[in-house]
Amino acid sequence: MTRATARGAGTVINAIATLNGSAFAIDLKTQADVEIINSGITCEIADDPSADTSLLAECGRLFVERYAPGSGIHITTRSEIPIASGLKSSSAAANATVLALTEALDVAMAPLDIVRLGVTAARRAGVTVTGAFDDACASFFGGLVFTDNEHDVLVKRVELNADVVVYVPRDKAYSAQADVTRAKLLAPWVETAYNLALDGYYKKAMVLNGLLYCAAFGFSSEPILSALAAGAHAATLSGTGPAYIALVDRSSLRSVKQAWEPLEGLIIVTKASNLGAQIETL
Repeated sequence: MTRATARGAGTVINAIATLNGSAFAIDLKTQADVEIINSGITCEIADDPSADTSLLAECGRLFVERYAPGSGIHITTRSEIPIASGLKSSSAAANATVLALTEALDVAMAPLDIVRLGVTAARRAGVTVTGAFDDACASFFGGLVFTDNEHDVLVKRVELNADVVVYVPRDKAYSAQADVTRAKLLAPWVETAYNLALDGYYKKAMVLNGLLYCAAFGFSSEPILSALAAGAHAATLSGTGPAYIALVDRSSLRSVKQAWEPLEGLIIVTKASNLGAQIETL
């Protein structure tokens, strides 16, 4: 058996409106195990056996077709990342799966080709609007990334060191169900936010992104404002929601957590990660 892990991620700029996006890795992981079997492709999500495995199956199908015709594989994933929350669980699952497949089937692939194969699988499986290349790059490479999602180009990557607080409401929000038409109405302002982030003002850009997309998708902006009032350096709606994510320091971590605790849902304290996807030694 071969095992690989990949990180979840948080949003700086959601790419739905303009196809330019920015995201950063967080220290929550998804693990993928690959076993060689006689034939076929089988998949399971160990945390939730009833969950949809179409993304995993599509990753396996694409990989086998392109690099290992006739191979039989069984894929199992486990994750610390809440699904359908905006924390890039799909990107992490795809990255971990494809990386584990390269090791299990002894296939040499460039890192960006691994990411692109997972993005293609996500598009085919219908779990993303944009292909989520920004999320996939953050998950795979770690750090803070900027991408052109239309052409699957990694524009820039920088290291990011920050403590992170995440609020995950009870409701789920699947990316493929996002209202793209409403989001695209905000494209000029989202483009301004992206350029701000690219110029280094990513904290301001995160807040602007959050206020814009909360309006587009019908989420409350109150968690963003309450996090800022509690001392967060930045806060935003992550992905298409429903999770909110805040960048904090040691002095503001507890106050932001306390500000969000009265809300219904899950509070996660983690940190930004500059480590990306990795093969794990068993």
